[in-house]
Amino acid sequence: QVQLVESGGGLVHPGGSLRLSCAASGRTFSGYAMGWFRQEPGKEREFVASITWGGGIRYYADSVKGRFTIFRDGAKNTVYLQMNSLELEDTAVYYCAAGPATSTVIEEYDYWGQGTQVTVSS
Repeated sequence: QVQLVESGGGLVHPGGSLRLSCAASGRTFSGYAMGWFRQEPGKEREFVASITWGGGIRYYADSVKGRFTIFRDGAKNTVYLQMNSLELEDTAVYYCAAGPATSTVIEEYDYWGQGTQVTVSS
């Protein structure tokens, strides 16, 4: 069993930056791929970024390429999402997830955090 806890959300102006963290506990998440998803009210949860267990392969949604970076620290059992050049459309609840393989598909992740709110507003 893996527990995931996100942090780092908040209110930021357009063009600003935030770094989200997702700390895993309960057991090591070695071997798990990690993903970030986001969800706006009334909309479906959507893929943002994912990273393999070793960190060597990363995928990004087209909407965040060049602005967001996913990376992980195995020693700290933590995965991060560095978000730069934030836009109004990035406002959402951000969730991290762990699964057996990196994927853009929600159903392929086994464990989810509770989410952290990111609000981009002028």
